[in-house]
Amino acid sequence: MLKMAKGTPEQQRMAQDAINRWWWPALMMFGPHDNHSPRTLTGMKWKIKRAGNDELRQRFIDKTVPQAELIGLKIPDPKLRWNEQTGHYETGDIDWEEFQRVIGGDGPCNHQRMEHHQRIHEEGAWVREAAAAYALRQKQGAAA
Repeated sequence: MLKMAKGTPEQQRMAQDAINRWWWPALMMFGPHDNHSPRTLTGMKWKIKRAGNDELRQRFIDKTVPQAELIGLKIPDPKLRWNEQTGHYETGDIDWEEFQRVIGGDGPCNHQRMEHHQRIHEEGAWVREAAAAYALRQKQGAAA
């Protein structure tokens, strides 16, 4: 990102576009707030997780915002603020409905991904047919 942010105007636009597109999905990737995540407490109890979703998300935000600002990128959150009292950044609300749609298969690239898999499956039909014919010949030869 540093190389892009310090590059040509086009590269700078590409870097900012990446931040604009990935900021919210990056925050969502930590999962729902702990009070809405049925697995967080169990994961911490079993020591699978050392910290909850909210703490991990906050660590990410607190490290990422200064890095983005340092290289001249703007975080796409109009509610983003540094809180002197807590020593953490505060952000706007995450759109959890969007999160649920995406993990439910309605993400921005899901249709492209599905079309790709269907096309590849169709293009590979001859391989499956050839393998089935070969297996049948092998079976018939063994029976004779």
